[in-house]
Amino acid sequence: MSFFEIRSEHQQQFEREGYVIAKQLFSPTEIERLSQYARADRAIAAGATSRTDAQGGTTTLALSNDLGDNLYAAVVRQQRVAGNMSRLLGDEVYHYHHKMMLKDPYVGGAWEWHQDYGYWYDFGCLYPTMGSCFIAVDPATRENGCLQVIPRSHQLGRMNHMKVGGQTGADPERVAAVLERLPIEYVEMAPGDGLFFHGNLLHRSDQNTSPNPRWSLICCYNTKANDPYKASRHPNYSPLDLLDDSHFERCAEEACAGLAVRG
Repeated sequence: MSFFEIRSEHQQQFEREGYVIAKQLFSPTEIERLSQYARADRAIAAGATSRTDAQGGTTTLALSNDLGDNLYAAVVRQQRVAGNMSRLLGDEVYHYHHKMMLKDPYVGGAWEWHQDYGYWYDFGCLYPTMGSCFIAVDPATRENGCLQVIPRSHQLGRMNHMKVGGQTGADPERVAAVLERLPIEYVEMAPGDGLFFHGNLLHRSDQNTSPNPRWSLICCYNTKANDPYKASRHPNYSPLDLLDDSHFERCAEEACAGLAVRG
């Protein structure tokens, strides 16, 4: 079986647009295992926190700065994820954090326009050489609040971020000026699709007003050369032990079985 690999055309698109879509980054069987694992994982519910959007809707996420012995860590360490991110950013990458986004039917709130580096800048990262891989666990559609991006907005540099509702978002005045000049792209994805995007790319999502959930796993990376100059709640550089892509399906089967045994 072949796995998604960054090629020159992907690299060029990433540099020009700020993102690359990887169709079937994970196979239907693999992503079904991840979905089963996440939905049976009691630690997700116990560790989840909520944020309120500008309209009062609530969105929930479970974030971890640590790589434990679990299936999420196996995804973070995949060659097809971390290895490809390293190629896109032009440097060795390490795990910055990862999070499960739990956008449930009817109650999943919006995320306001923001840049990830708009947050990470304050944690001692001097350069925006950072990125994320968004992996769709459920179908992501306009109806259930799929991700929206502004192509080429990563070229604008870091924007000031401030409170927008119960979240921290990019300066609304500046975002309005950007939207007069650049289009919005709705990133609809099938389960298993991946979106690699730059830390300065402006992105958001709408509330989920549909009867369908929209869960996703986001793996966030920093580059070795961008090791933060100060300690923060996110980790400093440590080497990331990459895993062979061909072993993931077996790893997922074992993880699901182990979770079922633990109850």
